[in-house]
Amino acid sequence: MAEETLEVTSSLFADGATMPDSAAHAMVGGGNVSPDLSWSEGPEGTKSYALTCHDPDAPTGVGFTHWVVFDLPASVHELAAGSTPPGVNGFTDWGESRWGGMAPPPGDNPHHYHFTVYALDTESLGVDQTTTYAKLRFLMRGHVLASGTLTGRFGIAG
Repeated sequence: MAEETLEVTSSLFADGATMPDSAAHAMVGGGNVSPDLSWSEGPEGTKSYALTCHDPDAPTGVGFTHWVVFDLPASVHELAAGSTPPGVNGFTDWGESRWGGMAPPPGDNPHHYHFTVYALDTESLGVDQTTTYAKLRFLMRGHVLASGTLTGRFGIAG
């Protein structure tokens, strides 16, 4: 069965557009406030959602994960800016289980921040807030019914 597509949007930035300073990490003068997100309803059989924000441009060799959320109830289709999601916040590359804003190295070309929402066929993945992006992606194998990505950009002048 082919995976379906979810539409993911934010009132703060369009797909491919620059993200607001409010979402940047405090270490670079931002507000460290997660952006609002909304997504279309998943296909029949959707029992929960997962959400990730990953920066593949980070100079780490494997990118940088800014947000990992899973076990979001199937009735949830939006998150307000700065809200605490009703699911489980997993472990980010900031070393915390919550949103960690953007902080690309000054002078880099703007980085791309991929906010991906996954519709899953299970209510719970059975793991806790120590779950990383890599572990989440592994555990979701075979459970993804649909997904969609909204990409924001952010850079800091050198």
